[in-house]
Amino acid sequence: MMNIAQYLDSTYLKTPEQSGLSKEETLKINEKLAQEAIDNGIFAVMIRPDYVAPIKKYIQDRNSDVVVGTVIGFHEGTYNIDEKLTEAGKAISDGADELDFVINYTAYLKGNLDIVKEEFVQCTRLCLQHHKIAKWIIEIAALNDEQIADLTQHISHWAEENFSEGDVASIFVKSSTGFYQTKDGKPNGATFEGIQIMLNNAGKLPVKAAGGVRTPEDAERMINLGVKRIGTSSALALIKNESASGTY
Repeated sequence: MMNIAQYLDSTYLKTPEQSGLSKEETLKINEKLAQEAIDNGIFAVMIRPDYVAPIKKYIQDRNSDVVVGTVIGFHEGTYNIDEKLTEAGKAISDGADELDFVINYTAYLKGNLDIVKEEFVQCTRLCLQHHKIAKWIIEIAALNDEQIADLTQHISHWAEENFSEGDVASIFVKSSTGFYQTKDGKPNGATFEGIQIMLNNAGKLPVKAAGGVRTPEDAERMINLGVKRIGTSSALALIKNESASGTY
């Protein structure tokens, strides 16, 4: 069986307010997530910015190389460029290895491509200057197939126009936040169809499938399609050959 652990970003992105837990209880959940990653060879943990510093220290204290990722402009993506840069800068200072930005897909849908391009270039440059990975969430549940293809193409072109060929491997296109509210029971995360469209249009950029990967078989299929990373709140279940129980 394929070793899928090396592809997984084990994810917990609820704030204390969203979960009804205290900050201390939320920290314990993040520590448990980190320990599971350490114990099971999971590539990364993906957590809220407020928890980057303590979780980075937790992992370092255990001499582990588990990667710490966080989210920027989450989850709506409508933060302005300065706000995203400020949040990203603090996350980098706190020890984040990878930053998953929610692109301003609302601006994209309104035709304001200049705003979207500028935030992509500035925020990606900040990450690359600090030798960090930048991932750009396009929120495919908010887009139709043509828009998924078009926005992915734009990101690919902007990356190649503004950064070196050696940097391109550090710039991902990512499918979903997992927090987008869909109607009529439609999936709000990665679908095989949506991911295939992204892969077809991402050029040299790697693709991350986030949300909706429910079984080990789904994970293997995503990897066989060509994704380089999978974001899931059920990483441990997937590597134990169980079906996911979470919503992401």
